[in-house]
Amino acid sequence: MKIRLTTLLVFMSSFLFAGQADGWEYLFNGKDLSGWKQLNGKAKYEVVNGVIVGTTVANTPNSFLTTEKDYGDFILEVELKVDDRMNSGIQFRSLSKADYNNGRVHGYQCEVDPSARAWSGGIYDEARRGWLYPCTFNPEGGKAFRNGEWNLYRIECVGNDMRTFLNGKPVAHLIDDMTPKGFIALQVHSINKADQAGRQIKWRNVRIKTKDVKLTLMDDVFVVNMLPNQLSETEKKQGFELLFDGQTTNGWESASADQFPDKGWVVKDGELVILSKNEVAKRPGDIVTTEKFKAFDFQFEFKLTKAANSGIKYRTGNNGPSIGLEYQILDDANHPDANQGAVGNRKMASLYDLIPSETEGRFVKPVGQWNRGRLVVYPDNRVEHWLNGVKVVEYTIDSNIFRALVARSKYSEYKDFGLVEESPILLQDHQDEVHFRSLKIRKL
Repeated sequence: MKIRLTTLLVFMSSFLFAGQADGWEYLFNGKDLSGWKQLNGKAKYEVVNGVIVGTTVANTPNSFLTTEKDYGDFILEVELKVDDRMNSGIQFRSLSKADYNNGRVHGYQCEVDPSARAWSGGIYDEARRGWLYPCTFNPEGGKAFRNGEWNLYRIECVGNDMRTFLNGKPVAHLIDDMTPKGFIALQVHSINKADQAGRQIKWRNVRIKTKDVKLTLMDDVFVVNMLPNQLSETEKKQGFELLFDGQTTNGWESASADQFPDKGWVVKDGELVILSKNEVAKRPGDIVTTEKFKAFDFQFEFKLTKAANSGIKYRTGNNGPSIGLEYQILDDANHPDANQGAVGNRKMASLYDLIPSETEGRFVKPVGQWNRGRLVVYPDNRVEHWLNGVKVVEYTIDSNIFRALVARSKYSEYKDFGLVEESPILLQDHQDEVHFRSLKIRKL
């Protein structure tokens, strides 16, 4: 037994020294929890056989074993193995302040999700904004998680750029500037039932590099860019271009004229805003891009005022400049149109009056907060509506189902509704105040 223990200690010492020699620093010494402290919940953290073990405890909130130091730019690697019946995460650039929710830990979290959902490696904003990068954007990345085995997580942060990897595969690429620096923490999630107590997650080989940090290329991975009206170098390489520069109305005009409306639509604080009927009695009308698009990936952010109604229209033109397919933008809680139509097909992110969106309440931001929309029209006429990282509508233009839906809708009187090959993208004036920003598109 003594020989085995001595051999283990020699191996660990050489391993730690080798890590430090190439710029890595080990945050866990393999013996005790020096350099760490526990915050919030009362889950059990201990060192067993050179491994940190976290154990769920009933009647306590999320628990976090946090580093005593803060880190800004770094590469973090950690191996973990988790009970497949529990959820966990790795906090990074996270904070705990007395004036924020009574000291609750908040900040970026790299997800540990052994469930069938398979969102491991995605990025969640703990106790703040919720999901920023669910693995819906990169399903193959999350599938790299191996239940019942050790998994290698890698998190890279340089400036506003954050990238995650799972067992060598790229998962998430997030660009955000809310928290440039903070601690790292190992989470034991709270549990809902007493019989869930005793489940465990284990961590080992927790190491960090903070000097000469370079990002790993992820050019083919979907980018979530939270910086308003900006394109990252990766997005540019992927073919995205801005449709709104945050300062001017260049690239836009009235849907019914060859110039931009002289009132009603304004650019303010980096936002393109349609004013309400209470501010502008004479309506400016819808606006459209000066360029036409056929197949595309269009991303946009929008913020509603109470009871506001608007929409993104596409495949317009053969029945008038403002008649076409519509991604519905609506305050479902306060606008009466949410209860009109059939089976909710006029609610937020629906294909208006045709197909209801399959939204989950937690993925819809309330009035006054920014929602992130996405509209994808593929070359083969498949269409997707997305809302805050979740695909909520999927259909095919000119399919039998599509034609049947149109025939029973308010658009039944329009010949070949939605069958235009290409058209501008339209922002709707529905007499309510709605804000838009970060309008970006790539042709497919």
